Amino acid sequence: MNATTLPATGAGTRDIVDARADRGFRWLVTGAGVVVLVSLAAAALSMLWGGRAAFQKFGIAFLWRDEWNPVLQEFGALVPIYGTLVTALIAMLIAVPISFGIAMFLTEIAPKWLRGPVGAAIELLAGIPSIIYGMWGLFVLVPFLAEYVYPWVDENLGEIPFIGMFFSGPPLGLGMGTAGLVLAIMVIPFISSVMREVFLTVPTRLKESAYALGSTTTEVVWDVVLPYTRSAVIGGIFLGLGRALGETMAVTFVLGNAHRLTASLLEPGNSIAATIANEFTEADSPMYLSSLIALGFVLFLVTFVVLTIARLMLRQLAKKEGN
Repeated sequence: MNATTLPATGAGTRDIVDARADRGFRWLVTGAGVVVLVSLAAAALSMLWGGRAAFQKFGIAFLWRDEWNPVLQEFGALVPIYGTLVTALIAMLIAVPISFGIAMFLTEIAPKWLRGPVGAAIELLAGIPSIIYGMWGLFVLVPFLAEYVYPWVDENLGEIPFIGMFFSGPPLGLGMGTAGLVLAIMVIPFISSVMREVFLTVPTRLKESAYALGSTTTEVVWDVVLPYTRSAVIGGIFLGLGRALGETMAVTFVLGNAHRLTASLLEPGNSIAATIANEFTEADSPMYLSSLIALGFVLFLVTFVVLTIARLMLRQLAKKEGN
């Protein structure tokens, strides 16, 4: 009888210990999630509280005012918002196709002996500090563009109706176009790494079946690989977009930091992060400082809206795939 009761008692004790450990682990990971939410809310509320003076004076019009005059204490966020969105858009237009090509090359075309070195190079690019990109852009890319590229762009594209206003201007080398190009180089490693990893999750049988039916590599990519990984690819693209929206030092070096609204990509502009980085130490009045903190809150809102749109797109794609 003792031989039958001891194992039962031991099993019951183990169940109790496992249940306690499971509850403890559940509370631990729940606490980690709560820390993220609390940190996010604390950051947003602290910036909102710090910028309350600017919002009280200018109201919601702070978002579309283009004045930025510390002497007269007149501030507005339109120019930094415009510069942030334009440079991020340029970066995405350049980075997404190149990242897609890199991922496709590494997963479908490159020989096995080449995939390792190229993949390692991409990871090394992702680890380079942003200030290094900014210094390279200022001392190498800006002189090259000012001497060889932007004069040709201004002469040949600046006179085209409707689109000429985007490509006309003095070939200074500094400007929103240069900032977008530097941002594209920065986010390419992140987007291409995500795409490569998700492309590797496509079952080999699916691709082999398509090849067996006579499909070309292009058809396999567009008809098999992309539909299978569409949601993850979009998520990787928005991850790179979030990095582009919040980048500071690299953009500050090459953007020109001119607080004016211009359609030309060749002329200097400004962004939210660059404005804060350049002028935070020069804020000599409470309203000046409050306006800079309010810009930080606006950047938080812009990033939040972009990521929310990404989540909604992924949810809609998930519903379609489920149907």
